Amino acid sequence: MTGNSDREMIEQIKELKARYFRFMDCKQWHELESLFVPDVVIDMRHGGASYDEAMLYDGGARRYIETVAPILQDMITVHHGHMPEITLTSPTSAAGIWAMEDKLWAPEGHPIGWRHLHGYGHYHETYERSDDRWRIRTIRLSRLHIEVR
Repeated sequence: MTGNSDREMIEQIKELKARYFRFMDCKQWHELESLFVPDVVIDMRHGGASYDEAMLYDGGARRYIETVAPILQDMITVHHGHMPEITLTSPTSAAGIWAMEDKLWAPEGHPIGWRHLHGYGHYHETYERSDDRWRIRTIRLSRLHIEVR
């Protein structure tokens, strides 16, 4: 790879994912949207208490934010990513797998239908570098275990 070293690029991707978690939990929707390529594909079909075909967001970053922000805005959410496995596949592309844990607390009367979700699993992602910055190209969440009350 030219320019930045492989190690520097991997660190940049780790920082990208850290911002993803922080922007999501702090409800900074505009900033969160800026982390994605415009035509990002986000697959959360296996991310909830049951499989949900509607959780495939292939309409781009704006559609994803417009759909998710109203659902999560009044929730308390805590997302953690651990043990990243990042592979640079070219000077402008990479793939990663992150172990994850998340907790979500819905307020009383929220239409989601549960009060607390605690999940464990993995984010499978691809990244693209342009204009000297990394962005998320695809996300797929796979769950190992989920507790819903």
